[in-house]
Amino acid sequence: MKTQPNKQLVNVITLGCSKNLVDSEQLMAQLEANDYDVVFDSENPEARTVIINTCGFINDAKEESINVILEQIRAKKNGLIDRVFVMGCLSERYKDQLTQEIPEADGMVGVDSLPALMSMLGARYRKELAGERLITTPSHYAYMKISEGCDRKCAFCAIPLIRGPHISRPVEEILKEARSLVARGVKEVILIAQDLTYYGRDIYQKQALADMLERLAAVDGLDWIRLHYAYPASFPRDVIRVIRDHKNICNYLDIPFQHISDKVLKAMRRGIDGLRTYELIDRLRYEIPGLTLRTTLMVGHPGEDEKAYDELLTFVEQVRFERLGVFAYSEEEKTYSAQRYSDAVSQETKSERVAGVMEVQEKISLENNLKKVGNVCKAIIDSKEGNHYIGRTESDSPEVDNEVIISSNHSLNTGEFYDVTIKDAEAFDLFGRALKK
Repeated sequence: MKTQPNKQLVNVITLGCSKNLVDSEQLMAQLEANDYDVVFDSENPEARTVIINTCGFINDAKEESINVILEQIRAKKNGLIDRVFVMGCLSERYKDQLTQEIPEADGMVGVDSLPALMSMLGARYRKELAGERLITTPSHYAYMKISEGCDRKCAFCAIPLIRGPHISRPVEEILKEARSLVARGVKEVILIAQDLTYYGRDIYQKQALADMLERLAAVDGLDWIRLHYAYPASFPRDVIRVIRDHKNICNYLDIPFQHISDKVLKAMRRGIDGLRTYELIDRLRYEIPGLTLRTTLMVGHPGEDEKAYDELLTFVEQVRFERLGVFAYSEEEKTYSAQRYSDAVSQETKSERVAGVMEVQEKISLENNLKKVGNVCKAIIDSKEGNHYIGRTESDSPEVDNEVIISSNHSLNTGEFYDVTIKDAEAFDLFGRALKK
């Protein structure tokens, strides 16, 4: 973003998930409307004001947020910046403690606190810009929230304590934002929420994700609509039909199953057991041919003994998820798990179990990728690095999934789709050559 000498430059640093990224993008729109120039995750020395949007989900994320805050406070003490403000999940949950321990910060606010933050900056919050954003992702894709908060009761999760209850956005508002994004060059929207499947229960008194998707798929110019973070319990069957029947809704679904052991799932309060989990996966794959299924698993939750962990490994081996991530249980204060259970699994064991799951998944991913060698796939170009282009297929979400490293005898345009012949494969990357249009 270009800056002007007479404007104050603000650096917005974003930590955590894509939901935080959207919050930062909305903040940046408010800043620009108040005649600030903004940069994103920048080391520009002219940025004398820094705003850190923190994550407070698990211990590693909290530690990263605190380290970044302290790093910026040191820069302030050394005269490199003038002001440091903190916002987001960490300061929502630990505002009093952080204010006491880091008094050098110029202000702290939690989530949904843009008016208060703008006031601290000496600026005016513009209600008419609510929801407006400055896109920080490549211009051809953007994340789009369809709701905020969560009503689920997962034992391990602090998100409801931080973000509050589930609040759906009206479908008209979502469609308006989608059309605005398309007008700015966006071709792919990635729908995000704490739980997509809960959409509509509060404002429409029913699960309305399928209805919303039907209308969103009709927006001209949206080539890819991608679904992230769907809850497995009570998964709405009409969503399966909508994904299958609309070409611009990606055959891609992110469902964090977390575990397969009945004992662990019950302790986690996930509302589903192992048998119904297998049945849901079978139904999804049968009714949506070519579906890419992404999941996230958790190891080390209280109650996960060696038998339960072995069940989890068997689950991964049998289901052969196309995309998978895994993380270790982190005890979060005031959650059901922290209050009811003892965190009895050692950190060493948790780390070993994370590595064990990923070892199995790496082998599966390599086998799946090798089967694609010789095939032609459709890929969107995200960037150029050196003599190669970096692209993604319909099976891949930005940042978290595979990439296609593409060579070409002719220039390719970022944000455009190309047919690519897959020439080689690694566990988490494909290598291909672009065909001429």
